[in-house]
Amino acid sequence: MNNLTKFKIEKPAKEVFEAFVDPLKIGNFWFSSSSERWEQGKTITLKYDLYDATAEIHVTEVEVDKKIVFKWGPPEEEHVVAITLTELDHSSTIIEVNEEGFNENDEELISKLVDNKEGWVFMLTCLKGYLEFGVRNLRGGLVKE
Repeated sequence: MNNLTKFKIEKPAKEVFEAFVDPLKIGNFWFSSSSERWEQGKTITLKYDLYDATAEIHVTEVEVDKKIVFKWGPPEEEHVVAITLTELDHSSTIIEVNEEGFNENDEELISKLVDNKEGWVFMLTCLKGYLEFGVRNLRGGLVKE
């Protein structure tokens, strides 16, 4: 089962793509830092200072300015995330985040899907604020109990 989230960003696909793959930019809207540039075949360590947490992703596919695919999560619950960029013109891009790997028989499925959707919407909102308006501190505004 998958969970799809779409957002329009008023920037060219190249700028949206670079916000994810450039370790100096990702900290402005999503994780606090990235161990290195995202490239196919690399395992990247992402840090989230707000929660004193880290996550590892394995980048399985990169199509410059168009697509990033990675795997994350423990082996028994590994998910595949595909971030697809469709440039509408030279000033706007539709970004799709499709996460697959949810267990349809999980008693907590609905809760997990909703939590997942909230996370992607929040990240994309922070991305939009960063790229369109230069806002770099939305990420730190989330309070999670």
